[in-house]
Amino acid sequence: MLNKPARPFTLVDLAVVITVAAAVVFFFVRMVRVLDYQWEWDIIPGYFLFRDPATGRLQTNMLLQGFMTTIKLSVWSMVLAFFLGTVSGVMGAKGGFASRLISRFYVETARNIPSLVLVILFYYFVSSQFLDALGLDIWLRSQSDTIRTMVSFFGADAGQINAFVSAAIALGIYEGAYISEIVRGGINSISAGQWEAAWSIGLSQFKTFRLVVLPQAFRKVAFPMAGQFISTIKDSAIVSVISVQELTFQGMELMAATFLTFEIWITITLLYFVLTFSLSRSISFVEKRLAIRQ
Repeated sequence: MLNKPARPFTLVDLAVVITVAAAVVFFFVRMVRVLDYQWEWDIIPGYFLFRDPATGRLQTNMLLQGFMTTIKLSVWSMVLAFFLGTVSGVMGAKGGFASRLISRFYVETARNIPSLVLVILFYYFVSSQFLDALGLDIWLRSQSDTIRTMVSFFGADAGQINAFVSAAIALGIYEGAYISEIVRGGINSISAGQWEAAWSIGLSQFKTFRLVVLPQAFRKVAFPMAGQFISTIKDSAIVSVISVQELTFQGMELMAATFLTFEIWITITLLYFVLTFSLSRSISFVEKRLAIRQ
């Protein structure tokens, strides 16, 4: 497969770059001249890392902690979303009437409820009723330092574990509805000839689906599902309303304490952009490499 020639840099591209640069300069100039805003960018790095006066070691501060919590929350939500979406997608594509009905009910309900409402519902009903009854936070406090450190590294500490789990479940259910449609579409896109070819060599319907159809469907939907992971990262900002200490929540806390409104939010915007853009470029690179090999 031949690579397409690179598109030349045109006058339109130059005009767009100049316009964006002028808008950025205008924003900063207006902030200083009109609002008399005093920029204090030198303070921001200290909210990523600081040196502990007692030990002399570098410690993570609020912005870096929030950034890592956003990543952990997104990963766990996507794991749950992948499981729910795959099961629902298979049920919707090849299940019986009852299975298809359950799948459609899940997809239409989750997709037509605002994600913010879903997060709040799960926090006040799942977390307060079920997770508190399970005593997950109490159990974690009774464990050794090693176990508490591991759970905190992969999730949250005892004080935040219930809210973290509730947020991950709510986001997983919400994103899973979209993955369900991606999986269902991938399965339905496999031609009937694939089924007939597998049956002709003696494979049962279940083995045909598991060994022939499903692997091909997942190859087709791999990149759309990767794109859904990027969407999950952006949607994770809504869990700040239930005090999960992810990036947006930490930004609001810092803004309230320091009044560095623009510095904090510009920094948070750049952090989200770096995370999602790097994932987007990585996915695009892998997709192009696989297209060349094919």
